Amino acid sequence: MLRSKKTAYVTIGDAAAAPAAPAAEGVDALACEQESAAIYAATEPLKSLVEVRSAGAVRVLVVDAGTTGESIVAGCLAAGLVPCVAYTEDMARAAHVKLAPKTVCVGKSRETGALDDSYRVLSAAESADAQAILLVDSRLAVDERFLSMAADEHRSVYSVPVASINAAFGGITRVWRTCSAPSDAALHVSDDSWVTCPKCHRISDAQRVLANHKMCPECGHHFRMTSAERLASVLDAESFECWFETEGADVPETDPLDFPGYLDKIGGMRKKTGLREGVRCGVGRIAGMRVAIGVMDSTFFMGSMGSVVGERITRLAEHATEEGLPLVLFTCSGGARMQEGLVSLMQMAKISAAIERHGEAGLPYFSVITDPTTGGVTASFAMQGDVIISEPRALIGFAGRRVIQDTIRQELPKEFQTAEFALEHGLIDAIVERPRIRETLANLLALHAKPEAGAPRGFAAVLAALAANPTKCELEAAGAQLAADERDILSGVRAVAVKAAAAVPKRVANGVRSVATRRAYRAEIEQYTSKPGAAKQAEAAENPAWASVQTARDVHRPTAGRYLEATCEGFFECHGDRGFADDAAIVAGIGWVADEPATLIAQEKGRDLQDRIKRNFGCPQPEGYRKSLRLMRQAERFGRAVVCFVDTQGAFCGKEAEERGQGNAIADNLYAMAGLRVPTVSVLVGEGGSGGALALALADRVAMQEHAVYSVLSPEGFASILWKDRSRAAEAAAVMRMNAYEIFDMDIVDAVLEEGEGSASANPDFAIANVVAYVEESLDELSALPIDELLEQRYERFRKF
Repeated sequence: MLRSKKTAYVTIGDAAAAPAAPAAEGVDALACEQESAAIYAATEPLKSLVEVRSAGAVRVLVVDAGTTGESIVAGCLAAGLVPCVAYTEDMARAAHVKLAPKTVCVGKSRETGALDDSYRVLSAAESADAQAILLVDSRLAVDERFLSMAADEHRSVYSVPVASINAAFGGITRVWRTCSAPSDAALHVSDDSWVTCPKCHRISDAQRVLANHKMCPECGHHFRMTSAERLASVLDAESFECWFETEGADVPETDPLDFPGYLDKIGGMRKKTGLREGVRCGVGRIAGMRVAIGVMDSTFFMGSMGSVVGERITRLAEHATEEGLPLVLFTCSGGARMQEGLVSLMQMAKISAAIERHGEAGLPYFSVITDPTTGGVTASFAMQGDVIISEPRALIGFAGRRVIQDTIRQELPKEFQTAEFALEHGLIDAIVERPRIRETLANLLALHAKPEAGAPRGFAAVLAALAANPTKCELEAAGAQLAADERDILSGVRAVAVKAAAAVPKRVANGVRSVATRRAYRAEIEQYTSKPGAAKQAEAAENPAWASVQTARDVHRPTAGRYLEATCEGFFECHGDRGFADDAAIVAGIGWVADEPATLIAQEKGRDLQDRIKRNFGCPQPEGYRKSLRLMRQAERFGRAVVCFVDTQGAFCGKEAEERGQGNAIADNLYAMAGLRVPTVSVLVGEGGSGGALALALADRVAMQEHAVYSVLSPEGFASILWKDRSRAAEAAAVMRMNAYEIFDMDIVDAVLEEGEGSASANPDFAIANVVAYVEESLDELSALPIDELLEQRYERFRKF
């Protein structure tokens, strides 16, 4: 029986069968697939369904993810076979599923590859008691392990290209190729061939899970990776130079407490894992960029931090500082190693000191948190990164959950001490799915690189560098594509390049234009104006200030987030103030503006009702301003310009905001922006309410859209305080001169940006293009100035008031 060959739960080890070599450039992958299939059945003639029946099969399992299943089921019935269809939940209404006498569901979606999973298909065949399996355009037709297992269970396997089905009347004629594996293929089958997901409890083919970045194809659960697997998935192929793994170069083990049996356990762990300690360190490349990298390995004492682990990471940071390299650390640890007592605690201080020196040298450090990261690792270098990202649902915490519950005698929420909990509470910058970690790191490395470092400039250049420097895993996947079906095939390493290139047009389609496209488009639109003409003044209503207030509040007006998206490419959003929470009213992060790195901050009101509620209608909390301050300080450290998009009624007024220091947070922003040693540009794109708006508008260049407003207080608040009558809000708007052109005449803003006929609500593309043009040209101008002159001009700009 099939199930006697599988364990209920196994881990995925490194002993998986080696994938095929990558295809040579120019090779036709579909032809290679057909040639590979022929290797296993070169002497077997093609068969019809009638001959399949004559060979002894009565019940057959039909595996077809396409649209030919109905004719195959009909052909089986005509040939006297009893078909059972393997399907996924999203195929439940397909014609061949309804037509078949019996069906077996093997997963949620065909897109997850459930119909190409050897375990799912073999289990379905067992459930159907099928003597034969009919595959349509399936990679299983050349999977030696699958074919070996099927043969061992006395099930014949036949395959057919989808193009042959319609011409063969559903396979009645001779189009089915017999698939069989070499006699020694069974040697590849073991208990490690299958894996059970601890979250959804689905059993999958281990190789399929490995090919899916070691994630469950059904629910996306992230299995733990070994250090070797992690390096193979992140670094450019053949670029890793490992440090400390040879006996002569390694840090000697110590036993400071003379703990009974400790050194023997170390020796046993080395034999079991092939590792010398719980972290691998060295230097490698990501998208061609050189980086110092350390990866903790949970298979060695759960990645616990003893003196050797601490010494390795410290030396890695010191080498990175000496060579001027960015530092990347993947954390996965249970914390300090108890067998080393207080010496293990001291590693937290030692590593922190080394990372501080690395930062003082102007070099970036990126922390990638994986499951689990707890104790002393969380309380030191895991949370010291310039950017901290985490994989989904990773355990992150200092004290253990049970200890906390016993102390406070309360039940803790389910999401407590997860990556999602940490993100909500502002402790990490982002949660990144495993398949996107390499691209994210490459983009961050380029954004933080000095101009002379030779790193890619611009997001398109980053994508091109990733395509040109594939990982070991990508090369292996490209080789495995030779056995893929026609729907997925891309031959050799070109698969990586095509996928990367495909991302660029997608961004253009989403409104984020390339630099060249933006500049060409900018030349076609009307130039923004610095001074209103007579025609504009003549068109003004009797109360243009109140008209502007109403227009600025229009819910259909483009929000600040749209201007941010259009201004930059490759935007990486940074969340949280690293102390209390993440405030969704302020969107902040790093991206490319005209192929130059910049920090971008936007006060976001939200694009629909649910989004507006989530973002508190654009009224920031103290933690929102502290998040923006953190990003501005980081921009100054790495020499990035700061661009702010202002659109808020004002800072949130509430008891909790006052308790957390709303006034302090705004004051800190103003103090910092006054002295930032990088160019700063602010654009008011909607409401500019009081100090909550000014907190992001103390800049070298400040502009307003023509229907934006800027005031010391809302007109309703002004009327209520001075006249005790909120109904006089329109009069208050006029008295405060809230109209953009009047504000320009007072020299408070440097430019008024036209929105086109009507307003930005009616002409979003025109309005956005004008803002993008102003930002790019302002940055070009400001970047040419010496920093001291820039600071002096900024001081004088606000000193005159």
